[in-house]
Amino acid sequence: MKLLRTIRLDSSDTFVFETPAEPGEWAVSGAFAFACCDPATLQGKARTAFRAGFLGLNSLGRSTLAQIVEATGHDREAAVEMLARQLIDRFAAPDLATARTAAEDEITFTASLCDHPPGVLIAVTRTVENGTIREAFRTLRPRAGADAHRAFEFFDVVGEDEPAEPVDLQTLRKEDHA
Repeated sequence: MKLLRTIRLDSSDTFVFETPAEPGEWAVSGAFAFACCDPATLQGKARTAFRAGFLGLNSLGRSTLAQIVEATGHDREAAVEMLARQLIDRFAAPDLATARTAAEDEITFTASLCDHPPGVLIAVTRTVENGTIREAFRTLRPRAGADAHRAFEFFDVVGEDEPAEPVDLQTLRKEDHA
């Protein structure tokens, strides 16, 4: 079984998000956090979080990237329980049973994104189309010969996991502020 954990390749998340996730938190897409607002009215850091942030479950902070990691059944259950508690405490879920069901669905969706080898990074892009939040996910793999995760040593992977052009993460972050 595989799930997502937040990862920080550089310090930019601490500047672009109001609350940055800590590296290593269990992560979910977290689009549900924007269900009660109009994304078109979001500005600055809130807009960046909407457009390109995974949700860290401990802090409810955002991370530009999440990493696919091996997980145990116990890890999965812990992530479900952590998210269920957050849904009650921070998102006004009516009761624990409802919160657990929603958390289970979110963790199941997250696991469905992890059909790549451990270590692969995932990026999310959110838009609003006809009043509906849409998410697109990209995989980023280390360049051949890279021995550590550094921001400029990844290729964007498109389609059948064929390398495309290198991704400049700094440029992506600058575009989020436009």
